[in-house]
Amino acid sequence: MVSRVIPVDVFDLVIFGATGDLARRKILPGLYRRFLAGQMPGDSRIIGAARADLTDTAFRDQVRAAIVEFVPKDRQDTATIDGFLARIGYVAIDATGTNGWAALKALMRENVVRAFYFSVAPSLFGDIASRLHDHGIADAQSRIVVEKPFGRDLASARALNAALAQHFTEAQIYRIDHYLGKETVQNLMAVRFANILFEPLWKAEYVDHVQITVAETVGVNGRGAYYDKSGAMRDMVQNHMMQLLCLIAMEPPYH
Repeated sequence: MVSRVIPVDVFDLVIFGATGDLARRKILPGLYRRFLAGQMPGDSRIIGAARADLTDTAFRDQVRAAIVEFVPKDRQDTATIDGFLARIGYVAIDATGTNGWAALKALMRENVVRAFYFSVAPSLFGDIASRLHDHGIADAQSRIVVEKPFGRDLASARALNAALAQHFTEAQIYRIDHYLGKETVQNLMAVRFANILFEPLWKAEYVDHVQITVAETVGVNGRGAYYDKSGAMRDMVQNHMMQLLCLIAMEPPYH
């Protein structure tokens, strides 16, 4: 039997905005896939945090439904799903108030990695960071993950960086765009730099033009409030599509 290497230490992962669209479509199904691949240590836990007043059981039902909807059928195993759900808890929390923070702190364990995923609007980044610090939930070994969009412009992005820097060092902050985790996007780097057929030809002398198409099948749906503030330009063009252009056109950094 071939043993699988666990790439991380035991952790408590708190997902703020755990009932939102991004968590349902991407984050929670993605975590299930890591569990299915044997890449999640046995005592690790995932704690959903959001405004909705849910029990652990009700939240687990939502996670199960997300797995069934967004994970390919051939990767859905009842026993594995049940094992994954057994690691999941939930706490109702007010990101801008006091409700729920004491309950969240009580759930945190000592001597495990504490990670916090900010799957929320950027306007809440500072509030959550401040409360994690004020309630003694995050420590010097904790990590936070912040999702795009990271502000509306340069000034607001700098303000967000300053708000996070009050409570976390740069080494503790991981800025992520889930789009870059797509397999097709990841393959671009391998095709550009590791493929002996394409790498020598990936030059302006041989490439006539480049077309980037984002063939989205999902509409605004329940994200109206988000799109009212961000819009498709900020949601897709200035991050996802520009990052694809960078992967296609930029040379790799030397350092």
